[in-house]
Amino acid sequence: MDKQHYDFPFYKWEKEKANDPFLRQPFGDNWFEYTWAEVGLMARKIASAIDSYNLPEKSHIGLISKNCREWVIADLAIMMSGHISVPFFPTLKSYELENLIDFGEVKLLFAGKLENWEEQSKGVKNIPIISFPNYKNHSAIPNSANWNDLLEKFEPKTDNYHPKLKDIWTIVFTSGTTGDPKGVVIDYNTIYLTKDIIENKVNPLAVNKDGNNTFLSYLPLNHIFERVVIESSCLRYGGTMSFVESVDSFGKNLSDVQPTTFAGVPRIYNKFREKVLEKMSQKKLNTLLKIPIISKIVKNKIKKSLGWSRAGAIVSGAAFLPQEIIDWYSKLDVNILNGYGMTENCCVCSYLDTKSPSGKGSVGLPWDMVEVRIGDDGSILNKGPFLLKEYFKNKEYTDEVLVDGWFNTGDKGYIDENGFLHITGRVKDIFKTSKGKYIEPHLIEEKFEKSNLFQQLCVVGLGLSQPILLGVPNEISKLNKDETTEKMNNLLEKINSSMDSYKKIKKVVFLKDEWTPENDLTTPTLKIKRAKIDEEFAKNYESWYNNDNAIIWQ
Repeated sequence: MDKQHYDFPFYKWEKEKANDPFLRQPFGDNWFEYTWAEVGLMARKIASAIDSYNLPEKSHIGLISKNCREWVIADLAIMMSGHISVPFFPTLKSYELENLIDFGEVKLLFAGKLENWEEQSKGVKNIPIISFPNYKNHSAIPNSANWNDLLEKFEPKTDNYHPKLKDIWTIVFTSGTTGDPKGVVIDYNTIYLTKDIIENKVNPLAVNKDGNNTFLSYLPLNHIFERVVIESSCLRYGGTMSFVESVDSFGKNLSDVQPTTFAGVPRIYNKFREKVLEKMSQKKLNTLLKIPIISKIVKNKIKKSLGWSRAGAIVSGAAFLPQEIIDWYSKLDVNILNGYGMTENCCVCSYLDTKSPSGKGSVGLPWDMVEVRIGDDGSILNKGPFLLKEYFKNKEYTDEVLVDGWFNTGDKGYIDENGFLHITGRVKDIFKTSKGKYIEPHLIEEKFEKSNLFQQLCVVGLGLSQPILLGVPNEISKLNKDETTEKMNNLLEKINSSMDSYKKIKKVVFLKDEWTPENDLTTPTLKIKRAKIDEEFAKNYESWYNNDNAIIWQ
């Protein structure tokens, strides 16, 4: 293979691990496995099916489905046929899907494990659809070419397609915490170079290069974090890639798999902590952890219950992981590697090895080949080979955020004297109170995250004299409202006493409903959409602000 082409690693494992399990799909208590050879055969047949549509060279092919075995096979087939994948979040509404298909110039669409296809299908016009086999409790997809029929009809492609490194691998539409989603164009060279993270001095995913790896895929595969950390790692280094059947079966599926590499977003780690503390109070846990022999038993039991008994690496990404959560898990001998990155730099910017005593409260040090500096306005800029080629059909915005090879992340932060990068918030998240004072919500939220009273929280206050704090209580807080109110009153007084007067939180409001992708208050990777929270609750701000109580329950 010459240096100008991408040496597609799947072809290696297809031969060397032909009879070993690769993709594992749960159906109730049973797991159905496809070997590397079986996946290769199906991907090659689907690639032949794609060829039958006679699409223009390097066409954009859409993919909308929850994570499942067919998602990966379709992705492989798109690459094998020389086209460009354009994956979508499976929760998109029809109007969003219609806009992205049109803007993204999608010529063919794979549609699969979806719950709302009847509504979503209204956004798919004038392009052919290939449908995955139907999953229980999911939508049928009529008026489409059936996956199993295509496997019967087509012979497998026999040639091994090798794209050029400069060719476009994928266009990833960001989930959009602010504004419309933007199509991030990533080439094969970028995904190829991510191997340097594993093969140089750091192996953050604890991968075994001989193929003895166990991955669990549950975060949206169309998101760059899951695509790079799970799918690409498994394709490059071999092993098994297991899926989750449903939200309800997540815990059981994770426990069954016990992955060697686990990747999550901060919200997941917060949820896991809540589950532990529902079964055992923090006070009791603290006591048990002080008893040497018992401590080890308790730690191992908790790790096994969370599905981490074999995990060589536990990684967090896609959003900021509070130091307080890192510290809580470290007491259980669980060291979460906190990565900082985004779609535009293929998730490769900096990392914090939490086993290290240095860098607390930061997102760590830049990866090799990555440079980071702070712009004149406090924005975090980064440079390196992992950056996007461009935003699709958006030269103006590309030129705005990509200047002289430096990408403006949109995050604000600083680099300390030891070179560790700290994030203080999003530039667009900063708001001004009616007194004309600027509030950086992230810095205030960090202080309240340590309370263990919230699932989610958000500092708001545009137009108010002082900011207020909105939060979704965790299950323990909900069950003990009086105790929670007392704790919150004491904490509020303590935190306010340490802050400048204009930053002091006037009210804390416990909201009854969780913020989710379904109610559009978070992205599919559970990052809070601050603008949507303002939109949803702004009508109540004044009445909450003027309430006689400092702590309010909705």
